[in-house]
Amino acid sequence: MTANAQTAPTVLVIMGVSGCGKSTVASGLASRLGWEFAEGDDFHPRANVDKMHDGHPLTDEDRWPWLRRIADWIAGTKSDSAPGIVTCSALKRSYRDVLRAPGVVFVHLTASKELLEERLSARKGHFMPADLLQSQLDTLEPLGPDERGIVVDVAAKPDEIVDSILTDLSLAYSESPRD
Repeated sequence: MTANAQTAPTVLVIMGVSGCGKSTVASGLASRLGWEFAEGDDFHPRANVDKMHDGHPLTDEDRWPWLRRIADWIAGTKSDSAPGIVTCSALKRSYRDVLRAPGVVFVHLTASKELLEERLSARKGHFMPADLLQSQLDTLEPLGPDERGIVVDVAAKPDEIVDSILTDLSLAYSESPRD
């Protein structure tokens, strides 16, 4: 856990490169906590989706409007006094600076490149092609020691990852469904 993660979060930003399981983990957390959930990909303008679908990485200029939309969702959630969870790659510190606010905690999901490639090659119907993974890995700036957040390896099963996050952040939750 990095600096200032001791107080209870009001918004979790589930971050990491494509294929790390942001949506799966975030929806599991939202279900267990009863918090509002927003899929960060839904905030992308159509032009961004088309660009990625065509195999072109996004530029910073492409990302700023998307990040501002997510920041607006965070601000709206906080103003409603309702806790929330949103997915966002948040690859650079400058991107996280747009999202950062009191009560926001970043949950950086990490995995080996091999695991990420395996997951991306198995994924169907997503606009982000697997061949853009390296551009995301090249862009990624890990959380700094002064950024409020935790780093979580995602090699385990999704419910175990959710359990780990809830424990690390000392969040009260309902028991996970087990098979």
